[in-house]
Amino acid sequence: MVSGLFHRIHRWERDLHNRLGRDISTPAARRGAWLHYQFLDHGILRHLWTNFDRVAPDVYRSNQPDPRRLRRMARRGIRTVLNLRGATAHSPYLFERETCEALGMTLADLRLNARRAPPRAALLELIDLLASLDRPLLIHCKSGADRAGLASAIVLLTRDGADIAGARRMLSWRYLHLRATATGVLDQVIADYAARRALGEIGFRDWVAQHYDPDTTTANFAARRSRA
Repeated sequence: MVSGLFHRIHRWERDLHNRLGRDISTPAARRGAWLHYQFLDHGILRHLWTNFDRVAPDVYRSNQPDPRRLRRMARRGIRTVLNLRGATAHSPYLFERETCEALGMTLADLRLNARRAPPRAALLELIDLLASLDRPLLIHCKSGADRAGLASAIVLLTRDGADIAGARRMLSWRYLHLRATATGVLDQVIADYAARRALGEIGFRDWVAQHYDPDTTTANFAARRSRA
């Protein structure tokens, strides 16, 4: 009975999420989209908790920034935002795109899944985006814990003298990343690279292009969880 109630509540919330917050073209639509953003996308929780941190001298990470926070970022000198939630028709993206355009900030979009090993093509696209985007750069996903953590780790792995220990810290309790849950598959990406690098020097991008296999990483993660 209880599980059925939670299922109905989840379905109701999902239906609302899919129906609302898709338009900011009129004052009434903006009000609806803002309510969608605050309550269905949990923006209200992010007013005080930003999960903001510096990854490198010109790279930062956070959870989903609202327009006010983006304006602060622009004043701080941040020129580019990398959104790992992808370009969507929902309120967080609509407000973010509008604000970045108004501020003259570049907005780049790539959709990743926090609970699955990234496809090789998506991982290569992420590596190349991080290398090519103008900096100072802000990386974000929804909570700033998992997808932003992986991208932050890649920033450190693709520098001279790949910092594997530092990369692992990008996916940690400090950012509310939980390695024991399904999102731990992102840690496995780093673990698989570290295992290959122990056999001989290889750059992270070269490893992804030549050796990385999401199915193998998924299997390695499942094996690690079974031993825990």
